[in-house]
Amino acid sequence: MSLEEKENLLSTPLHGIYIPVGLIVVGTFIVKREWTFYSVIFALSLAALKIMRGQPKKVLKPDVFQEFELKEKTIISHNVAIYRFGLPHANDILGLPIGQHVSIAASIDGKEIVRSYTPTSSDDDRGYFDLLIKSYPTGNISKYVAGMQIGQTIRARGPKGNMVYRPGMVRAFGMIAGGTGITPMLQIIRAILKNPNDKTEISLIFANVNADDILLKDDLDDLAAHNDNFKVHYVLNNPPEGWTGGVGFVTADMIKAWCPLPASDIKILMCGPPPMVSAMKKATTELGYDKAKPVSKLDDMVFAF
Repeated sequence: MSLEEKENLLSTPLHGIYIPVGLIVVGTFIVKREWTFYSVIFALSLAALKIMRGQPKKVLKPDVFQEFELKEKTIISHNVAIYRFGLPHANDILGLPIGQHVSIAASIDGKEIVRSYTPTSSDDDRGYFDLLIKSYPTGNISKYVAGMQIGQTIRARGPKGNMVYRPGMVRAFGMIAGGTGITPMLQIIRAILKNPNDKTEISLIFANVNADDILLKDDLDDLAAHNDNFKVHYVLNNPPEGWTGGVGFVTADMIKAWCPLPASDIKILMCGPPPMVSAMKKATTELGYDKAKPVSKLDDMVFAF
């Protein structure tokens, strides 16, 4: 039995098992003692069935879109929100490996539109998954989701992607994110920092236009304050007065200063607007990292989501 399975078993409400089992056995012993052996067999069978039902079920299917109902909408800013979608049952989990994403689909103006998103929730969260989405004026899925009402549904399938994080994969990560490109980074960051045995070092460069655009900054600052193996450097195009972070676009000098140097036991992860990712690929190559490939693979030193 794996560690995850043991944790799931321990999370099962055992008081809902041993009390009924005890009542069945004791009651049978009092009323008809000779049937006690059979009552024990029956009670244990019921207990085993309840434990099995208590195990979380993975919901995602890689080749089949399923409908998920919008349960909550938490406004972050004028064009950003966290959308919570319910899973079929309260004990269900999405079933998304760390580093992967889901495909979201909708019919818009008679066309099937599909976009990829990384949930900000994880399989530690049962019964739902969260998507952090920024709505763009020219967006398709983002505008569609922003216009959804509670109770409406979206279609999703997965897991998708070539990155699957495992503890000890590398000695250190250098992460470069722009805007909502923070979501796959945050997924990996949280997975590392919640595991006391995972000592992977993480250096994040997070670029945005304005200070108000920095998504989940409180969460990131809290994680950095309580974990010595995580540091974050913010970069703004339009910094406010008194800003002490980076200014302008992410440069090769910033990457050299904040990210781990090229080595066989490190990875550089990047996610953001295509022009930014393209510039970062060029910069990392100039700094001596392996040249990024058009489609990133798990073993690549430089991986673009």
